[in-house]
Amino acid sequence: MDLHDLPRLLPRAVAWAEEVAGHVASAGEPLDASGLSDAKTVGVQRPERVRVLMVDHLPLPSDSDLQAAALQTGLLGPTMTGLTLGHSILIRRGQLSRRLLTHECRHVFQYEQAGSIAEFLPSYLQSIVQVGYFDSPFEKE
Repeated sequence: MDLHDLPRLLPRAVAWAEEVAGHVASAGEPLDASGLSDAKTVGVQRPERVRVLMVDHLPLPSDSDLQAAALQTGLLGPTMTGLTLGHSILIRRGQLSRRLLTHECRHVFQYEQAGSIAEFLPSYLQSIVQVGYFDSPFEKE
């Protein structure tokens, strides 16, 4: 995937992210007292809205183009342990740690600053495509 693919894939990526976030919002658990405190510490404005869902594997889009792009960029795949979409956090079973949850809550903060999934994803995905997942400022923050 390169920057030329992004405009074509972005609407589908946003739709997928919003769908997954909606599922987590209804099936996930709220943060406990410690999680609420950590979320506030990393800047989350509405920590009471955060939901966490433990999963066996992080979901992949069924759309083959999106799936290929997510795997190619390292955004999703078998080594990933967490995924945040808005106020919805997915964590692979057996991977939950305070460090990971705090990192994912920082992504919640980033989504809040942008205003929505649709407003955040373009910048985030552009960063991933340009410099790679691990070098993205959104991941290093």
